[in-house]
Amino acid sequence: MVFDKNGTTTTVFQENIELSMFLENLANAYTKIENDHLIINLFSFSKLSSGDVLEFLELSNKHRGANKSFVLVTDKVAYDEVPEEIVVVPTLQEARDIIEMEEIERDLGI
Repeated sequence: MVFDKNGTTTTVFQENIELSMFLENLANAYTKIENDHLIINLFSFSKLSSGDVLEFLELSNKHRGANKSFVLVTDKVAYDEVPEEIVVVPTLQEARDIIEMEEIERDLGI
């Protein structure tokens, strides 16, 4: 598992692994990154469904509940295929933009 930290945001990714193992590794490493905004890069997965993305829902809710951003990046699943509680975008730049917008909203108390 690779962690690319930039300021208060950490991008997480891992190559050549099954989704279930990725989720397990992420859960095990979570205490190291729980205070950062998270971008979960899923580009290494050639096939993803909306059901696969929902596997991240519990962790996303926990992280967002702690007032931190949690964004999944994949172009395999559209944002309108998953519930509003989980943020899915097709590019890393859009993930950074979402985090920036959410930080502004938090600062403004929105």
